[in-house]
Amino acid sequence: MSSDQQSVLSRLQKWYHSHCNDEWEHAYGIKIGTLDNPGWWITISLTETQLAGRPFEKIIDGEEDSNYDDEGNQIGPWMDCWVHDDKFEAACGPNDLERCLRTFLDWADGTRSR
Repeated sequence: MSSDQQSVLSRLQKWYHSHCNDEWEHAYGIKIGTLDNPGWWITISLTETQLAGRPFEKIIDGEEDSNYDDEGNQIGPWMDCWVHDDKFEAACGPNDLERCLRTFLDWADGTRSR
């Protein structure tokens, strides 16, 4: 099954499981949490994976503060993704979690070059 046919969640589970070796998962892993503006925060450890040291061009798509109206309703998508200290990190709007995870997975499997 190609990455286009697999769900983002299935792809993420497969990536995580492929790095579990009775050691990596004890010190590293994936964290997904929420932001209070609202939105999502993602941290994925790259240490001891094939992605450690791989270049990633930072993505800023939309602006967190400018994508909400005066009542706090999201009026546009936003996401920021970057790699720092051997971690893929991302912050995004409440409806953009899947897009952030897909960005990571496409980079991880080589379909997104940077």
